[in-house]
Amino acid sequence: MAEQTRKIFIALLLAVIAFGMMIPFFTLPQSLMAAIIVLMVTLWTNEGLPLAVVSLLPIILFPAAGVLSTKETAANYANPIIYLFLGGFLIAIAVEKTGLHKVIANRMLNLFPSSTRGIIFALIITSGLLSSVLSNTTTALLLLPIALFLTDEVKLKMRLALSIAYGASIGGILTPIGTPPNLILMGIMQEMGMKAIPFVQWMYMVAPLVFVMFIAVGSVLALGLDGHRIDTELDTKPLERDQKKVLYVIAGLILMLLVNAPIKPYYDGLGLSEAGILLTAGLLLFSPPFSILNWMDDKVNIPFRIMFLFGAGFAIAAAVTQTGMAEEIASHLMAFATMPLVLFLLVIAAMVTFTTEITSNTALISIMLPILYKVAEQTGFDATLIMMVATICASYAFMLPIATPPNAIAMSSGVVSVRTMAGYGIIFNILGILFIVTVAQLFWSRLL
Repeated sequence: MAEQTRKIFIALLLAVIAFGMMIPFFTLPQSLMAAIIVLMVTLWTNEGLPLAVVSLLPIILFPAAGVLSTKETAANYANPIIYLFLGGFLIAIAVEKTGLHKVIANRMLNLFPSSTRGIIFALIITSGLLSSVLSNTTTALLLLPIALFLTDEVKLKMRLALSIAYGASIGGILTPIGTPPNLILMGIMQEMGMKAIPFVQWMYMVAPLVFVMFIAVGSVLALGLDGHRIDTELDTKPLERDQKKVLYVIAGLILMLLVNAPIKPYYDGLGLSEAGILLTAGLLLFSPPFSILNWMDDKVNIPFRIMFLFGAGFAIAAAVTQTGMAEEIASHLMAFATMPLVLFLLVIAAMVTFTTEITSNTALISIMLPILYKVAEQTGFDATLIMMVATICASYAFMLPIATPPNAIAMSSGVVSVRTMAGYGIIFNILGILFIVTVAQLFWSRLL
């Protein structure tokens, strides 16, 4: 009790300090919002209150502070991506219930080394390549049950879960369709009359960065695991009937997601909602001819705390946008416009990377890119270069579970704490910033 009280007091104290630091420079609603975010992030990190309790605080605190109304705040807890997560989680439950994840894991162990380092890299690469064409959320949901089956050691499970989450975030930058900020960049470039980056050229430009990040993340996550082994008995028995049913649903889901994905400017996709597709696949498992899941089954344990966590992230993003805080921060970039290009890129990369931890990368990039275009006009910097750096850094969300769905999905496994994720995340944030500035300065600047 005393320890919990101390943690809550620390969170409140930091929130008050944040408010005092912000109020001379920002409006009252903006300063109060920043204080609330500091309070929540601190409580998430030091676990002063349960994750779900902290995640529901915006519904109380945002209206009380005049940041958002109750209706505006609560609406974020019904965001479509929450139902995408629900659909994917139902599929994950079916995979685990039928034992299909064991079969897939055995097949994977036949393809990659069974050492901890080998499996970590295998999961990062697999997650990254899938998320370059599929939603990173979908990718993480499909792979997580497989990773958790590979070992009974909690420490190793944590590393494997983070491998999938971080691999999905990194892989999303590999193609223009891999993540929403990439598509927003392409759209804004078209609106501004800028020369578009062809699909293949994008991949050629980003591939070295993705490769280096894969190596860095895999190497760090594999540290200290030399004495650990992944031991599992290879099972070559044919698939059981229920396993085949789940596999058919997953195969149909992946096919629908691929057909639905647009490949601009060649193919517009089907235009269907990914959340609707995934939720449909999850609900099919309750009905004939599949009948794999039963809502009254104890194994159908929906992680509502993670759904609340998603809602909190979306509520914070809405508050940052509606209060004008994101635009206010972005406008201060003009003060750095007189510095050398490499330093300006460092400022842009650092600001976007750490800001995207607490706000929607889509909202952030939508606000940032037009302002960066204006900055480039006034400074003579290459607009495509600085806009590309900002867009890629919007996917560098490694520290907090609210930063991106794959992080929240890793949290849903129960083996990853906020403190652990933040510890690894800040390392990868810093490495990502240094890598992208180096690649942009030495490689991209010659191509654009």
